[in-house]
Amino acid sequence: MQVSVSARHGNLQPGDQQLIEEKVAKLRRLYDRINAIEVTVDLENLDKPQVEIQASIEHADDCVATADASTVIAALDTVIPKMEQQLRRLKEKKTGHRATGHKHLDNPIDTPAEAEES
Repeated sequence: MQVSVSARHGNLQPGDQQLIEEKVAKLRRLYDRINAIEVTVDLENLDKPQVEIQASIEHADDCVATADASTVIAALDTVIPKMEQQLRRLKEKKTGHRATGHKHLDNPIDTPAEAEES
C-alpha cells in the first residue's frame, strides 16, 4: 500500500509527516483492498488547518474524508474515525451480501414426504 502526504499553502512540521504516515497506515487493517492513501493537509487558514484523506480501493469507488481543527494532528485524529467508518461500511456492503446456506438455517423447510406423514 502506498501512502503519500502532501501540504498545500505551506510546509508541515518536521515530525508531522512521519506521524501522519504511521497513523494512516493503520487503516489497512480494516480493509485489505486499499491500494493507496493520499493525505492532503491544507494550511491556507493557519488557525484551522484542514486534513483530507482519500483512499483508493480495488473494485470500489474512492473514499474521501475531511476535517479541520486547531492543529494538524487534531484534524488528523478527527478525520481517521470518519475514514474508518466509511471503510467498515464498504467492507460490510461487499462481504455481507451473501445469503445463509441451507444447512445453517434454523428452521429447515419440510420436504413433501415429511408433510404427507404428518
